[in-house]
Amino acid sequence: MDNQIAAERFSLFREYYDELVGFLTLKLRSRDQAMDVAQETFLRVLTQDSTVPVVQPRAFLYKTALNLTVDLFRKRQRRAEDSLDAEGMRESLIASPEQEAIVEAREQIRLLYEAIMELPPRCRQVFLLHKFKDRSHAEIAAHFGISISMVEKHISKATAHCRARFQDIS
Repeated sequence: MDNQIAAERFSLFREYYDELVGFLTLKLRSRDQAMDVAQETFLRVLTQDSTVPVVQPRAFLYKTALNLTVDLFRKRQRRAEDSLDAEGMRESLIASPEQEAIVEAREQIRLLYEAIMELPPRCRQVFLLHKFKDRSHAEIAAHFGISISMVEKHISKATAHCRARFQDIS
């Protein structure tokens, strides 16, 4: 690099350093990081090809500093994502009590569904209307044209069947 060009670029450093650090401090919210980026900016400017003239030195400094700031933000984001990925993997490998409870509840629902589906059709319909639609024995009896006593027998049979299925599993 030509000594004159190096001297000109170094004078840029002295002229704009404080201004650039102030600007970067606002962007980065850290004076130390702002000073690091400002020094990196001037290093890039000093090592740039000397055959290419810098027409607007202040704008060139700010553009270089902004590019370095964007690079710094990207590095921070990658580090944060990497640490989240590692933490997420660790958390997904260790089931929390809530996750275990959810899995267990889903399994019980599946088993109940299977037990209900094993019931004869009329027994299943009566049981579902009573337990899941909150219909009274009288309403169910009227709906199917059967006695209240028969509704009670269907409900009793279905309940006993479901209990037996859950006891078989335990």
